[in-house]
Amino acid sequence: MSSQAPHPTLLIPGPIEFDDAVLNSMSHYSESHVSAPFVSLFGETLTMLRKLFQTEDPASQPFIISGSGTLGWDQVAANLAEPGDDVLVLHTGYFADSFADCFETYGVRATQLKAAIGDRPQQDEVEKALKEKKYKLITITHTDTSTGVLSEIEGVAKLVRRVSPETLIVVDGVCSIGCEDLQFDNWGVDCAITASQKAIGCPAGLSIVMASGRAIQSFKNRKTPPATYFASWKNWMPVMQNYEAKKPSYFATPSPQLIHALHTALTQLLSRPLSERFQIHKDNSQKVKKAITDMGLKQLASKPENQANGMTTIYLPEGLTPPEILPTLMKKGVIFAGGLHKEIAAKYLRFGHMGVSVMDPKRDDMDRALKALKEALAEVKKS
Repeated sequence: MSSQAPHPTLLIPGPIEFDDAVLNSMSHYSESHVSAPFVSLFGETLTMLRKLFQTEDPASQPFIISGSGTLGWDQVAANLAEPGDDVLVLHTGYFADSFADCFETYGVRATQLKAAIGDRPQQDEVEKALKEKKYKLITITHTDTSTGVLSEIEGVAKLVRRVSPETLIVVDGVCSIGCEDLQFDNWGVDCAITASQKAIGCPAGLSIVMASGRAIQSFKNRKTPPATYFASWKNWMPVMQNYEAKKPSYFATPSPQLIHALHTALTQLLSRPLSERFQIHKDNSQKVKKAITDMGLKQLASKPENQANGMTTIYLPEGLTPPEILPTLMKKGVIFAGGLHKEIAAKYLRFGHMGVSVMDPKRDDMDRALKALKEALAEVKKS
């Protein structure tokens, strides 16, 4: 049985439910961030990230910095692009708008290639855009948390390598790393960003980034210094390299307790083959999506190839809004998220199914959530 206080099961697209061992590891006594035990733990954590991102290239560079997934955007915009550069942002929802806004903040010109709600830009459209202009980098949101749309990374990366080989390939994997396959080396990804609180299963507070050797070289070849202090790789890279080499280093104070939690979460995550983990998420996703269809409900991502495996976005019956059903769901012991996409926020729910909620066979989170949703819909319709 869990040692956590009784609470409704959190089934939003992050933060997710946490394993007891992960939370318990956060109660570690206070320690110096440059002490030998902590430096060793941090180094092991960085090395484990290489396995999670599936990179064996020693030139790849992992970063763990205190902050949210949003800090990953700043790292990309400030370190891999320069003022006046053009970047192509593939748009599958709200988070592409935000990434583009981040680029503009740093004086980088962001062009968005937009798809209809629930869809993703097609490869012929991407190829046309890449041939029209030279882009310093292209960004792909692997799973957009606002729409539940899953982007196809391998094919797009192959296309970019063929049509515009100098363009850096950046993946926003905040809602995908840990539940969707991302083969960093094999697919030729240059930078991938994520955060601790989603499929990795660690409390919020850590921005996690993997950069390829090509991305690092691009950073080193900059003509201008990064227009940031805290997010600058000039400041962080020596620290990360020293930590992984088990040498104390300092730029800004990390959170030792969160690093302990991340170390525990990654140890659990990597205790079985990643392929098994991805398949379990896919199987649970298919179970959820079939149940949704059986209830007569539709998804924002209507095409199977566009549907994420870590979350499902569900259109509510006509005339029903999230505030009318979310309280009923909470009373039944589950928490879903309301809509986030500005144009249709009042029309749908977001159901997160990743991490321990699907990986722990002793938990019945999926069954209880689907039962609660079916009952809540029936009750709200009657009232």
